[in-house]
Amino acid sequence: MPAANLQECVHRACLLEATAQKPGNVHPGAVFEHVAYEDFVASADAIAPVLANTADIGVGKSILEAVKATRSICEHNTNLGIILLLAPLTAVPADVSLSEGIGAVLSGLTRDDAEHAYEAIRIAQPRGLGTADSADVTASSPNGTLTEVMSQAADRDSVARQYANSFKTVLDDAVTTLNASSRFEEDWEQAIIYLQLKLIARDGDTDIARKCNSIDVHEAKRRAMSVLQAGWPMAMEGRLRIREFDRWLRAKGSKRNPGTTADLVTAGVFAVLRDELAPMPRLEEIQERADEIRSTK
Repeated sequence: MPAANLQECVHRACLLEATAQKPGNVHPGAVFEHVAYEDFVASADAIAPVLANTADIGVGKSILEAVKATRSICEHNTNLGIILLLAPLTAVPADVSLSEGIGAVLSGLTRDDAEHAYEAIRIAQPRGLGTADSADVTASSPNGTLTEVMSQAADRDSVARQYANSFKTVLDDAVTTLNASSRFEEDWEQAIIYLQLKLIARDGDTDIARKCNSIDVHEAKRRAMSVLQAGWPMAMEGRLRIREFDRWLRAKGSKRNPGTTADLVTAGVFAVLRDELAPMPRLEEIQERADEIRSTK
């Protein structure tokens, strides 16, 4: 895939995920005290050309440069998880599918890649990062390759876990869910929301776990499952429950923001677009949807 097309896939995936009205996340009709939809749009503009050149500059360097590009236009972390997920995916050779090529990319990552990623994470300063006994980015230097140090954090972070399991959640679960019964092609926003709900119902969200507690994680899982079981989006009960879920997630400001799930969703959308599993929505269509959402708020 030419770099220009890869850039378009990165950019479009970020915009689609940010625009969809997912419970608890920023979108055109919902903001947090420190960040708004426009910040995510500007961040997508900033990182797309960088990540499109990952094959040339390397995964670690791409992560670092994408974070620097984001920080140059936004003072808050809007996309660190997205960058960490998309950098290895954009390194897969153009003539190889993501599922076939991601293993070689991950096995080829180096300690230098980890050094660049650690620097990027310190620059991004994600909320609720904390410290850990192993693979602690606040330490001066990583103790292994990028794949190795991310694997050490796999039990506490869903983004890191993708490095340990060859991006199973993204390339298996997310892609399958988005593409089931042509869901993404028929209604990309509903497909994205459905994927978010399904991932939270099954796995919770490690961003919520870091900033809140296990009780909130279990409650998020329960509420997401109840939305699906109530027949969202077709049934009225499902539509009522998703609004209740959204209010519950926002009751503590951004603390219950399921941000890690949003990152995984973005990577799943990118995979669908990059491997041409569904048509790419037009920019005009995304803008029209964003305008519609704003007009109803």
